[in-house]
Amino acid sequence: MTHQTQDPADGIASLEPEVGPTGRPLRDFPEPKPLRSHGPARIIALCNQKGGVGKTTTTINLGATLAEYGRRVLAVDFDPQGALSAGLGVQTHDVPTIYDLLLSRSVQPADAIQHTMLENLDVIPANIDLSAAEVHLVTEVAREQILASVLRRVASDYDVILIDCQPSLGLLTVNALTASHGVVIPLECEYFALRGVALLIETIDKVRDRLNPAIELDGILATMYDARTLHSREVLERVVDAFGEKVLETVITRTVKFPDATVAATPITEFAPEHQASKSYRQLARELVFRGAVA
Repeated sequence: MTHQTQDPADGIASLEPEVGPTGRPLRDFPEPKPLRSHGPARIIALCNQKGGVGKTTTTINLGATLAEYGRRVLAVDFDPQGALSAGLGVQTHDVPTIYDLLLSRSVQPADAIQHTMLENLDVIPANIDLSAAEVHLVTEVAREQILASVLRRVASDYDVILIDCQPSLGLLTVNALTASHGVVIPLECEYFALRGVALLIETIDKVRDRLNPAIELDGILATMYDARTLHSREVLERVVDAFGEKVLETVITRTVKFPDATVAATPITEFAPEHQASKSYRQLARELVFRGAVA
């Protein structure tokens, strides 16, 4: 993106790149090309030990947007609160859930996968039962790798698997990181959210060293950004200074449309397709494809 400026010395208008919130020139990432075939999936964990930073909102809307672009997407609700499942309007009680898949080899992933209203977007739901999983898994052999073994059984059916992690660095989150090829960290543009990022990256490094050498940090996504406040701008500037190109160029701004879409159990790309927030999530999907995080 460019905008015109007038050079007072010669009166000639010149085109300069428009600068985005991250301090880098704004780019329109190209629309992904259609895939000729599908699978095996690249698995991405959306992870942050702080709650309320936009993990579930990002999982829902990134999944919906990638599905729009023809990618087959499986969203895994890995939070006992079941917010992802509720946000996509899928059943969570009296049905097999991710909890059953973790604890029983007799339950097949196909039994738990539910289709959503969107073509190409499926969900493995969760409910409060998942809160007991850590207690049951702690005595299991290779307990950190149980989710990976579950997802291996369905990876060939999808292009992308998105794991919505709970706000914790416990055994469930370690399972998600062990199963994943990449991590996206949604980061609220607020000081207390910033403080925990170093600890999370340290955890990712430990998982890479001990359990999953292939895991990569795909990017840090700034969420709930409000350009009107100095605080938001300063936090984003500090994140870019600390993590450089690992900070995604796409920034998700704060808007009341997100809770409205949640109440409607619909991705914002369907609830308000022309809203700036929908455009931002489409830009995020295109950026991740452009970076090679998604096929």
